Amino acid sequence: MTALDVTIPTPDGTCQASLHVPATTPAPAVIIYPDAGGARQTFREMGDRMASLGYVALVPDVYYRNPGWEPFDMATVFTDDDQRRRLFSIMKGLTADMSVSDAGAFLDFLGSRAEVKPGGVGTTGYCMGGRISLTVAGHHDRITAAAAFHGGNLAADGDPASPHLLAGSLKATVFVGGAEKDASFPEEQKERLQAAYDAAGITSTIETYPALHGYAVPDNPTYDEAAAERHWKAMEQLYGSVLG
Repeated sequence: MTALDVTIPTPDGTCQASLHVPATTPAPAVIIYPDAGGARQTFREMGDRMASLGYVALVPDVYYRNPGWEPFDMATVFTDDDQRRRLFSIMKGLTADMSVSDAGAFLDFLGSRAEVKPGGVGTTGYCMGGRISLTVAGHHDRITAAAAFHGGNLAADGDPASPHLLAGSLKATVFVGGAEKDASFPEEQKERLQAAYDAAGITSTIETYPALHGYAVPDNPTYDEAAAERHWKAMEQLYGSVLG
């Protein structure tokens, strides 16, 4: 297994990313979208783990339009006023259209790599990244398996950019692992998302894990080892059945 620092040209500049390559290639590719804290060491480790499962994993710096931004300390970001303001400022600057455009560049990059097996690509994302994962899957047919874990606002009523509105455009099999008592993805949104996928004939699984928002990312204060292991198994099953 090898981890490489790479740069990807996009319509808006150059995106830094890490590429995690399994021992045996070519292999299917998976894009890992970070949570609101952005790309950092814990996501490099998650990229390594994805590679250990036999997939080429790409972890992009989704905040590359903010040169020089410093990683957030997830243990204090929501209790430190300055960090919190900085986090939400950067988050709000990343629009759905930007993410969709970036995804096209990421897919082209992966398609150019000898390590990547031709065919469908998977996505997964956490918190903010979960919404991105489902959003970009609704715009790019090359994404054939899409996952979201403790994602927020996946079926928000009245939100014109809500991922559930893209159900009719999806070509992907979907897995969503929500969290208990998560105000960003309450039961009503879970039901709305499931109804949208069912109406569109999308193969989907939507579950609620007995854990708090942030359960799958090791440097989050709410990390839950049992729920995190369950999420890895869910991805193994999803990507194994769809990507091979």
